[in-house]
Amino acid sequence: MPLVGRSAGSEQTPARLLPEASADALRALGSVLVDEIDVLADRLTVMVLQREPVYAERDLVEELRAACGANLERGVQVIAQQVPEGVDPEDTSRRTGRRRARQGVPLEVVLRAYRLGGRVLWEALLRTSRGRFSGAYDTALLDAASYVWRVNDSSSSALVQAYRLEELRMQSHDLSRRHAVLDGLIEGRGGDPAFLRDAATVLGLPDAGAVLCVVAPVDPSGEDPLRSPQEALAAHGIQSAWFLRPRDEVGLVALGSRPQQVVLDALRPCAVGRVGISPVVDGLGTIDAGYRMAHTAARTLAAPGLAVLDERLPEALLVDSPELQARVVRTALGSLLELPAAERDTLLTTLEELLANGGSPTHAAAALFCHRNTVIYRMRRIEAATGRSIGDPRDRLLLTLGVMAARAERS
Repeated sequence: MPLVGRSAGSEQTPARLLPEASADALRALGSVLVDEIDVLADRLTVMVLQREPVYAERDLVEELRAACGANLERGVQVIAQQVPEGVDPEDTSRRTGRRRARQGVPLEVVLRAYRLGGRVLWEALLRTSRGRFSGAYDTALLDAASYVWRVNDSSSSALVQAYRLEELRMQSHDLSRRHAVLDGLIEGRGGDPAFLRDAATVLGLPDAGAVLCVVAPVDPSGEDPLRSPQEALAAHGIQSAWFLRPRDEVGLVALGSRPQQVVLDALRPCAVGRVGISPVVDGLGTIDAGYRMAHTAARTLAAPGLAVLDERLPEALLVDSPELQARVVRTALGSLLELPAAERDTLLTTLEELLANGGSPTHAAAALFCHRNTVIYRMRRIEAATGRSIGDPRDRLLLTLGVMAARAERS
């Protein structure tokens, strides 16, 4: 419902911007319309409801009628130069903008209603000139038309500004609330049924059922570790909620009855940083455990990629115990680490291939593109330096952990 108005404290009154005859016409016609506000408001309300069903759908009919009356009254007061002293002529426009933003009425719907209000007001001015004054003000009113609509546009602009500012305020509030809910879940408050119900509502996720937690540490460069993960999952009909925090990006993914692999396949192209995926946890109430496991999984990576905790448990055990990691390296590899760098690296690479191939020199040689006897020679040097036997299952496990830990230390 656009209204004729002016900014608070403005000197741009009709008398200053219009010929005297046009300013007199607006004062005279506006003074008559002051007593017809209820009729005009009823007419405008019916017109808006016929064109914009959203007001009836949201049970806003009575509130719409009150807003039509308040806005039209302020517009007529401005035309008649009867705005009370100290009152901002655009206050009703701003109030309407804020209220509609809170009610979730689309801005384009509000502006269409405002244009209808401008039409009702203009038609009332013409009708009053012809019906009450036998057309005496018709010519002067036409001269005032551009002024009336220009100030009407100013009032609409005030509404748009107020609407958008309120939208930003609500978004900031909602974001703060979402972050507070996530922090609460990570801190273990999911065991509180009331908090859990509220968290599910705020996040738009089911409180029960299979959930994956995704954690991606933020790179020091500031680049997001994941690109459009929510959109990637939504393309598969998967619900998720995402949060960019100072140190990491966190995602909560509702699996429903889908296999975990669907999520992994959808997220893998999005990963431009280190991304950790938790095992499936039972509902939002166990997100604290999911967060810890996903964070650990991400820390096992030395380069961008997707790490599923269950696929990297040995690495996870090491990164979660830095004191143990150093001890494993020293105990498993012994004096191998004290060899000259080139020799040490050659033997470590050979050891990795031997371990990857079940201790077989033949298969390791094929992977290394060298002779089997060369690998056997290196294997004997490795066993002498470490004091471990590659053929012994327990020693082989310790050597595997030692190589992992050594690589992690140097990455």
